[in-house]
Amino acid sequence: MAVADYAHLWEPRPGWLNTASYGLPPRPAWEALQVALADWHVGATSWEPWDASTVRARESFARLIGAPAADVFVGSTVSAALAPIAAALPDGAKVLTDSVEFTSNVFPWQVHADRGIEVVTAPSEDFVAAIRPGVDVVAVSVVQSATGTVLDLPAVVAAGRRIGALVVLDASQAVGWLPLDVTGVDALVAHSYKWMMAPRGATFGYLSPALRDRCRPLHANWYAGSSYYGATMELPADARAFDQSPAWFSFVGAAPALELLEEIGIAEIHRHNVALANEFRAGLGLPPSDSAIVSADVPGADEAFKAAGVRAAVRDGRLRASFHVYSTRADVQLALDALS
Repeated sequence: MAVADYAHLWEPRPGWLNTASYGLPPRPAWEALQVALADWHVGATSWEPWDASTVRARESFARLIGAPAADVFVGSTVSAALAPIAAALPDGAKVLTDSVEFTSNVFPWQVHADRGIEVVTAPSEDFVAAIRPGVDVVAVSVVQSATGTVLDLPAVVAAGRRIGALVVLDASQAVGWLPLDVTGVDALVAHSYKWMMAPRGATFGYLSPALRDRCRPLHANWYAGSSYYGATMELPADARAFDQSPAWFSFVGAAPALELLEEIGIAEIHRHNVALANEFRAGLGLPPSDSAIVSADVPGADEAFKAAGVRAAVRDGRLRASFHVYSTRADVQLALDALS
């Protein structure tokens, strides 16, 4: 089936071009959340059915990135998911990131500056070449939030392996539209409220077994343990030891949204999104790209979009428009008409 066959599952107002800020919930996710909220309102159930959604969401995310569910942990934010990895670095380690990297994949490393952890940057176009001996961690987004640049992931993984550096990815702007496989990756974290179209508060992380053995579960809690009370801590041997206690309602919405992404197919969504983005780029006189995010220097675009009811974003002084499964050619034309 094509993306268009699922269009009835969303009800966006025309002109929503801002999935890079937050995604719109499909009907199954929205309805599941309303049921949970109604049950909560009157005390109709215990929490276990809500937690079953956390299990489903973990398993769906694992399939989306090609990982075993046992290597996936759940949490609330990208920065918190990265904290145990940053804490495991030896004193004096060097971390390479993109010069426009979103700060949730920068600050968790920089707070260890007192231990000699050094964060260095390179521009996207020179990033692979900057992966040279002396770099201990390559921490970078699969798709850049500010520019929409898609990482050459095989090249980054190969370069990291050559020098023995960890490859740690922020995939918040990628999972949900870009086909991914974590083979050769040490860690991948992603929030689900953008392209996975879940409520804010559900984050997922992949930890390779080799890296997991080097990390301490800094957020150890009842959910990751085996008992509610007492001074005996028993944590799982897999990535669940790094679970943060989940915000259940966020995962209630996340599970059906992720499962719908699987049903539609990421390859089909990728084709749809990039085609619309490139149609918009063509209307701006830009060459085609491989991204669902369009970043362009268009003076007055913010004001023109607001006047026409088009919702996009401005990042670093540039227009940022993003296209997802519920976007249409009519949205593209509305945006181009506004800018004309």
